[in-house]
Amino acid sequence: MADFSKESCPSVKNILLLDSEGKRVAVKYFSDDWPTNASKLAYEKSVFTKTLKTNARAEAEITLFDGYIVVYKFVHDLHFFVTAGDDENELILASVLHGFSDSVGLLLRGDVEKRTALENLDLILLCIDEIVDGG
Repeated sequence: MADFSKESCPSVKNILLLDSEGKRVAVKYFSDDWPTNASKLAYEKSVFTKTLKTNARAEAEITLFDGYIVVYKFVHDLHFFVTAGDDENELILASVLHGFSDSVGLLLRGDVEKRTALENLDLILLCIDEIVDGG
């Protein structure tokens, strides 16, 4: 068996699910890069504002933002984001994003919108925990 160290495993800093106004639906942070709730909210607002004018509906988009790689996709009125350090592989992050957005689509039975997401928040948070193991 191969011995995989923590350093060789890709690391995700956060997974964000925001609504069409940039407000939290479900978020999970896996690093201490944003130590306070205020810094987390400020990051969410700034990344939402930066990506708002893009057309990330059909395909996931990738951007470099504040020294982090952000992969994101919009589905109806929900905005999916995966953030990692700038040394991570964008293809792996895109796979995490697709896994997350596709899983949410299945959990919500294709009705991917804010109201349904909030009604099934427990399933979405469980999904985030299952996709990313401690970062």
